[in-house]
Amino acid sequence: MTNNANYLILAYYFFSPLKNPLEEVQIHKDFLEKLDATCRIYLSEEGINGQLCISKSDAEKYMEWLRNRPEFAQVKFKIHYYHEHVFPRLTIKYRKQLVAFDADYNLENRGKSVAPQEWKELLESSQEKVVLDVRNDYEWDIGHFEGAEVPPCETFRDFNDYARDLKDKVKPDTAVMMYCTGGIRCEFFSALLKDQGFENVYQLDGGVINYGLQEGSKHWKGKLFVFDDRLAVPISDEKTPIVGKCYHCGKENEDYYNCANMDCNFLFMCCKECLKQYLGCCCEECKQANRLRPYHEQNPHKPFKRWYHYQKSKT
Repeated sequence: MTNNANYLILAYYFFSPLKNPLEEVQIHKDFLEKLDATCRIYLSEEGINGQLCISKSDAEKYMEWLRNRPEFAQVKFKIHYYHEHVFPRLTIKYRKQLVAFDADYNLENRGKSVAPQEWKELLESSQEKVVLDVRNDYEWDIGHFEGAEVPPCETFRDFNDYARDLKDKVKPDTAVMMYCTGGIRCEFFSALLKDQGFENVYQLDGGVINYGLQEGSKHWKGKLFVFDDRLAVPISDEKTPIVGKCYHCGKENEDYYNCANMDCNFLFMCCKECLKQYLGCCCEECKQANRLRPYHEQNPHKPFKRWYHYQKSKT
């Protein structure tokens, strides 16, 4: 991906026991408030999970500062480039769990982490395997690895049931390969599979982001959903087939929008023609709602404003 931009987007996580994560929240705020940065960073007793957009001139300051601290010395950053901030503000918060995982887990017994090159080789091998996408369905809909399946689960407890069913369907030596956006969700899901008795569990080191940076788009289709203003990005400069479809007409599409009905806010892919026909809404009923964002040729890679912005503009 091109680096002809003024901002770096850093994706990273690191498991490191923190005795006082609330204090660490304030330490991070004090440091980043002095820099040209926006972010979503979560800290817990388990460690750190961060997505940070920061100017080129300040990026090295932050990375060096974090790595110079013993508890985060081994953190790895996955780096994209962009022309502007992709988060609305600095958001640095405490969370009880880095990933909301409603199940017991033992991270000491998680799957084998494989580098992108080894992941590609496993995909191309004749070894019997199952490739699991452990992201949300709306992430899967816009892009995924060839041959992968997304477990039909709404909660982590559902995944427990799915794993038990999967174990009955595959041979004991079947390779179970799993991936997510940046890698952190696989840490927990793979531990769950190991606890279920799966022997050959592999997780993609650094997730899809790292794979795109290291191996390009080989075996990948579509775009990668990201939780910032961009919404969806190519994983590399290589072109890939479009897998997304317009929610209304079914045509090939990979632009995400939130329903213009602010009491609905449903996230859906939509082509320009249907977006205009439905005034940015997901259905005819929502077109008649009272709290509609004003329709215009919205850029799908920008967040919608809150209701009070539109109320203020009328006065």
